[in-house]
Amino acid sequence: MALVTMKPVRVCLGPPAGRTGLMALVTTKPVRVCLRPPAVRTGLMALVTTIAMLVPAAVRAAPAPVATIEIEGVISPVTLRLVGLAIDRAQAERAQALVILLDTPGGLERSMRAIVQRMLNAEVPVVVFVAPTGARAASAGVFITMAGHVAAMAPATNIGAASPVSIGGGNDKTMMKKVENDAAAFIRTVAIERGRNADWAEKAVRQAVAVTEREALKLNVIDLIADSLPDLLGKIDGRTIKLPKGTVTLATKGAPVRPIEIGFRDRFLNVITDPNVAYVLMMLGMLGLFFELSNPGVILPGIIGGISLILAFFAFQSLPINYAGLLLILFGIVLLVAEIKIVSHGVLAIGGMISMALGSLMLFDSPEVGFRVSWWVIAPTVGATAGLFLFVVAAGVRALGRPTATGAEGLVGKTATVRERLAPEGQVMVSGEIWRAVAQGEPLEPGAQVRIVSVDGLTLKVAKAEVKGGRT
Repeated sequence: MALVTMKPVRVCLGPPAGRTGLMALVTTKPVRVCLRPPAVRTGLMALVTTIAMLVPAAVRAAPAPVATIEIEGVISPVTLRLVGLAIDRAQAERAQALVILLDTPGGLERSMRAIVQRMLNAEVPVVVFVAPTGARAASAGVFITMAGHVAAMAPATNIGAASPVSIGGGNDKTMMKKVENDAAAFIRTVAIERGRNADWAEKAVRQAVAVTEREALKLNVIDLIADSLPDLLGKIDGRTIKLPKGTVTLATKGAPVRPIEIGFRDRFLNVITDPNVAYVLMMLGMLGLFFELSNPGVILPGIIGGISLILAFFAFQSLPINYAGLLLILFGIVLLVAEIKIVSHGVLAIGGMISMALGSLMLFDSPEVGFRVSWWVIAPTVGATAGLFLFVVAAGVRALGRPTATGAEGLVGKTATVRERLAPEGQVMVSGEIWRAVAQGEPLEPGAQVRIVSVDGLTLKVAKAEVKGGRT
């Protein structure tokens, strides 16, 4: 110990720095100390070194949080907004990683490419976790999973079938080949960048192959299998991730998890991009506009119909619409409207129902179940629409069969009361109105009941009314 001596020595105080250092020393016995500036500097350096060794330990005791977001359903412009928002928020909150819990049947190629681009350039590690159990990463989901810095899957999940699908079914073989080659090259470069199986990735595009989570792990398509989010964080702890600004080492074991909440606006937009919801909105919009045009001035059906159609068109931009199916639905609506105007004994109504049902089946042109309208939605919607039109038709037919209730024709057959003696002319009262009347047959006294036989201008021709029992 160069600074403290156990024997009495002569005190030699040097410069002011020496006196300051002397006051900071603690001794167990009265001693005489000789301080020199170099000794003071040595003591301070030792103290700083000790503090520097303690700081990392304190930092390790409180790991940075891990941000999470759930992406479920069709990949659309709304999904792109959500992923971009999650990456930005994770970076702003200094999260050590962002975990995307993915479950998708695929989606729009343009949105998928933008998402992959954001992930490749993210300044925070992005972990794609295909979860929960039973989830899938199909079509566009394969590209997103491949682009993650870490790719993981839960048990009983699958990945694959990334062949591009033409929206509207209008591309010829040459165009589809170009699209396929472009997608294959894109997924290969993403897989190579992340150190994964590029050959299998290309097969997923060209041959639409799909594998389970265990097969994906063996083929180096993913990095690991995890039972849950805590299990995932424990398994990726200590991994070194390459980012655009350098490498980072994850310390996710026991790290706090902060879910990124999705706002009402994004939740609502995500819901309406579901094919079933978009289909119902389109049908509701058509019905609303039809009733508004049929009954101008009602206003409410037109407002609901206009809003529904606009929302449906927003959803259609991210769905593989088949325009032949859309035209069949429109044609079915026209046939149902024609049934109201033309008496066809139900032929037009049946044709309209068949046209709407076929159009509903063809509306979304995609082999994937997630992009098709469910029969549980088609049957009630077509049935309710046809039933509504048939109800209107039946109500119109019943109205035509009823006797005329207004005008001159509506007076024929009614019973009137004689107000002024009919001999044969006089006055009668009908529904609180006084009419000039001419009696057929014998004269009738005031108070007698008569039946209106016909109307001649403003004169009623009446006859003696018969009541039960043969008395008048």
